[in-house]
Amino acid sequence: MRLPVRPAAVLVSVAALAALSGCTVQPPDGDGKQRSPVRVLLPSGTAPAPAGTRAHRPAAQPARPSGPVLWSRGDSGMGVRELQARLRQVDWLFDGPTGSYDDLTERAVAGFQGKRGLPRTGELDTATWRRLLAMTHRPGRWELYLMGGQPADPPDPRCLTGRVLCISKTSRTLRWMVDGRTVETMSVRFGAQYSPTREGVFRVYWKSRHHVSTLYHSPMPYAMFFSGGQAVHYSYDFAARGYAGGSHGCVNVRDEAAISELFAQVRVGDKVVVHW
Repeated sequence: MRLPVRPAAVLVSVAALAALSGCTVQPPDGDGKQRSPVRVLLPSGTAPAPAGTRAHRPAAQPARPSGPVLWSRGDSGMGVRELQARLRQVDWLFDGPTGSYDDLTERAVAGFQGKRGLPRTGELDTATWRRLLAMTHRPGRWELYLMGGQPADPPDPRCLTGRVLCISKTSRTLRWMVDGRTVETMSVRFGAQYSPTREGVFRVYWKSRHHVSTLYHSPMPYAMFFSGGQAVHYSYDFAARGYAGGSHGCVNVRDEAAISELFAQVRVGDKVVVHW
């Protein structure tokens, strides 16, 4: 006696054969008729994957730079500082510029590259640099030194004798000078438009290590007062935001270690020169 063949069993057998031969089968249409199989084209020389396994895929190749690499992680200098300033202009970097090609700069460059269809290497190659130049303007002095680190101007002649806090509004720096020799230099920030830092020659008349402003109720550690309520002191806001803010007339320092050492050296009666 001959057993009837079930349609479902036929389909399973055909599907199994298709898997072994690199083909696939369309299921029957609504009319119950079997349609011609659809051939699966494999790359030349590639054997079909056995049933129940995944086909082998070649490993992804690392992205290659578009042209010679100008700067990459670990580099430093004015070129890197300009790169960071330009990345800030297009909102790919929010810290710095620092002049050091760090991990934040690397991620910013990779993001900029990916957005514009360039290889995401994180290294600044010539193609990436040309694209960035076309989208940005040449950064000015303040853009290059938003977080400080700018070179100090030559000292004012009034700073060349005695013990002097020589403060330049042009380069936004403070020089601690003794008998014409620069002992220490640090970045500083000044008063805003409606509360400017006074210019002229003054004397340190009071030092207060843990001072808190009685007018604004804000901390002013390492305060060295030289003109009314104006003092040289450490600023938490300057350390956090750089030149995005301003003081109420004081000379702010953002390097706590540096001003701690300065506070220990400066004496009441030492000269303060604030100049352009």
